[in-house]
Amino acid sequence: MPAFGSNRFDFTSPPAFAADVRRAEHLGWDYAFIPSTPLLLRDPYVNLAFAAERTERIGLGPLIVNPVMRHPAVIASSIATVAGLAPGRTMLTYGAGDTAVRLMGQRPATVARLAEAVTLTKGLLSGEEVEVPSAPRRARLTHAAPVPVWIAAGGPRTLRMAGRVADGVFIRVGRHRANLSAAVDAVRAGAAEAGRNPDGVRIGAVFHSLLGDDLERAALISRSLAAGYYEYSPRLFGPPGFEWNGPPIEELKAKVWPDFHHAADLRESGRVASFLPDEVADAFALYGTPRMIAEQLVQALGDGLPTSVVVAHPMPAPLSGGRSPYLERFATEVIPLVRNQLGGRRPSRPDPATDFPEQSDGV
Repeated sequence: MPAFGSNRFDFTSPPAFAADVRRAEHLGWDYAFIPSTPLLLRDPYVNLAFAAERTERIGLGPLIVNPVMRHPAVIASSIATVAGLAPGRTMLTYGAGDTAVRLMGQRPATVARLAEAVTLTKGLLSGEEVEVPSAPRRARLTHAAPVPVWIAAGGPRTLRMAGRVADGVFIRVGRHRANLSAAVDAVRAGAAEAGRNPDGVRIGAVFHSLLGDDLERAALISRSLAAGYYEYSPRLFGPPGFEWNGPPIEELKAKVWPDFHHAADLRESGRVASFLPDEVADAFALYGTPRMIAEQLVQALGDGLPTSVVVAHPMPAPLSGGRSPYLERFATEVIPLVRNQLGGRRPSRPDPATDFPEQSDGV
């Protein structure tokens, strides 16, 4: 039975974030994540530190950070500081950067740079002395803390690399079972290439979620999300047998800013991708009433898909404003249905000693 996490809270101030995470903990959420996007949000580690002081059980971490905006040594130091406030319930997730770095005029990290950052961060967090490029001597993090390091990925090359180096992988490929299975296979193949136990690499899944009764609106936004997945990795249309029958994605991107997943008006960007058929729109986002979303999750996760954590990413997802009713509705109306249908109980407090592999295991 997977744990459930959210990455959208009250971001108006660190105390407001901490209070909202405490509310999520009381509602039964297992993880509270925060994006790292400097131009849109306050510092994630300051927010997490406030939340650590106000909570007792819920897992905490950034989702996602990247090695473009901060050096991996700085990231390791920051998350180790948070781990000192919330021992045993802190995790770190890397990604290429995408929208966050493009807003700063930078390019997302390459697969090689991402792998190097994860390896360096894991070494520092484990207290090892590690080689730092161009540095005169080996580096060591004096306040090292055991924090699992994950990668969020969707493309096959990044997924295989994540299997080689990460403690866990958040797959972002939508909800079609063909894509989910292909992603898990890629992670396991990467782990095997590195001589690791493929079952030792934890799997999480990020699902964009449109919770509500307006199905026409949801269908329109889901087309924008499907186009966003194609924009991110065109290969995701392959396993389900889909074809892109519209204008070239580069041509459409000129009409949407900054991308199909983060457009200010997702209905309007959905109209730009209105040529996508229902079967494609249905393959990438969770949408509809609580019962519909629960059934979609059970369909995606059932039959043995090895998922440790599910992140239900609300859409549209504004990065400002106060508390959202989404946290309470999803926790009280969706999660119990999923757990009932999958026949499991709510997981206990996340514990790196049991929920995550040792960093030295097979690496």
